Amino acid sequence: MTESANTPLLDELPAWLEGWEKCIQSVLSQTTGQSVVFEASAETLPNAESDLWFTVVVGGAVRGEMSLRLPAATGIRLAQKFLQETEPAPDSPTADHKEALEELFRQIAGQAATALASTAGGEVQFHLAGSGAPSWSASSNRNLHTRDEAGASISIELQISAALAGALQASHEPPAPKSSTPVLTEISPSPGTARYERLRDVILEVKLRFGSRRMVLRDVLALSAGVVVELDSNVNSPVDLLLDGRVAAQGDVVVVDGKYGLRVTAVLDSAPPS
Repeated sequence: MTESANTPLLDELPAWLEGWEKCIQSVLSQTTGQSVVFEASAETLPNAESDLWFTVVVGGAVRGEMSLRLPAATGIRLAQKFLQETEPAPDSPTADHKEALEELFRQIAGQAATALASTAGGEVQFHLAGSGAPSWSASSNRNLHTRDEAGASISIELQISAALAGALQASHEPPAPKSSTPVLTEISPSPGTARYERLRDVILEVKLRFGSRRMVLRDVLALSAGVVVELDSNVNSPVDLLLDGRVAAQGDVVVVDGKYGLRVTAVLDSAPPS
C-alpha cells in the first residue's frame, strides 16, 4: 500500500481514514468472496458528471460530514457484485444499482462506527445516504484504488469536511495539567475554549434553506421552465442557516444592499454527545 503526502493531514485523520479503508476492504472482500486490498493515495480522482456520491453525517463523540465518491463504472461493478448479477454491465447505473450501493456502504458505515470509536474518543454514529457533490470543500481526502478479478479498475475517494477534521483534532487535545500549588495569575480561557482557538480561522460554508421536499425521480425528470415546486415550509416559517449541513441558527430573510441576508432570531445549540 502506498500513500502520497500531497495534502497535509492532522494526526488523527490518518487513523480515521485508514479505519474506513479497512472496513471497506473487509466488506468488499466478504461481498466478492475474494481478498480486496487497496492502494491509497491523497490524489484526487478526476471529476465526472456521472460520478456517484454518498454523504455521511457523523454524530456522537465527533460531529461533521464526510463523503464517498465513485466513478460510475466502479459503482456499477460493485452493485453487480452485491446483487450477484452476471449479465454485461450497462452504460449507466440503474435504480437497483444505486439502492444496492447505498445498502453496501451502509454496511460499511455500520462496521466503521464500531472500529472508529477509539479514534473518535467515544461512540460515533454514521448516517449515510446517496447525494450530490458536497457543498463544502474537502479538508483532506484519500483515494482508494484496486482492480477486480477481471482487471477492471475500482476506485473510491473519501473526503473529510473541515468541521469533521476540526472535531477529530479537538477530541484528542490533552487536558490542561493540574497543579497542587495555588498560583495567582491572570484569568485565561478555559481548556475547553483554548482547544478551539486554533480552529477559529477555519473557513466553513453557510447556506440558507427556505424549505425542502422529497421528490421521486420521475417528477424530477419532468421538471421544466415554469413548473412550481412546493416546499414543506410556509411563508411565515423561519429560514434555516446551515453550517456544514447542520442547522446552526434560524431567522427571517432580509434584503441588504440588493442582496439576501438573514436576521437571526434563534441560535440552536447542538445536543451534547451521549
